[in-house]
Amino acid sequence: MKLLVVEDDSRLSRILARGLEERGHSVDVAETGAAAVEHGRAGGFDVALLDWSLPDLEGIDVLRIWRAAGLRFPVLMLTARGETEDKVAGLRSGADDYLVKPFEFEELLARIEGLARRAGSDGPVQVGRMVVDPRRRTVTVGEESQKLTDRETALLVELAHHPGLPLSRTRLLESVWRGEPVNPNVVDVYVGYLRAKLAGLGAPVVAIESVRGVGFRLDVIG
Repeated sequence: MKLLVVEDDSRLSRILARGLEERGHSVDVAETGAAAVEHGRAGGFDVALLDWSLPDLEGIDVLRIWRAAGLRFPVLMLTARGETEDKVAGLRSGADDYLVKPFEFEELLARIEGLARRAGSDGPVQVGRMVVDPRRRTVTVGEESQKLTDRETALLVELAHHPGLPLSRTRLLESVWRGEPVNPNVVDVYVGYLRAKLAGLGAPVVAIESVRGVGFRLDVIG
């Protein structure tokens, strides 16, 4: 897996990186919140390990920036804060798991593997001749393929799981944006992005139709 370790303690970050690389993983390290934000935006990570206390930004602020940008890779918070309210705050901000320092390396590995399994449990989704691959973040028809952002992938997967059925904007906001405070019109914006990318795949095979007063529906047309 490709992992991101965000930890301002240089000694600990080196230990974690070395241990994870010895298990066959590729590891990038960020020691500040600003660096973590940029690494996350670069994309391609299977799991991020995110320390709560960083010198410039709180880890929870980094997490909120990632999620607001549509980055959906699993995040494991690493922190000395073990209070219930801290765990709740982290999880509600978009963390997928929480590990309190000090921890055993084998437990860390098990949690990383568990997060990766859950993230990869949804394999490619096919509707007609269109295939959406959540792991690769691509949509493919025949030999033509388009790259998708994390948010575009999540939206197209949700529509593809319910072909022919109208899904409300509220439903799409809940499943794709997960309670983030966004304007409901953001769904329309991302549908526009997806329509443009689907049009770039040659002869149309699916269409995202607007359903007046409801939301959107994915239809097979070719």
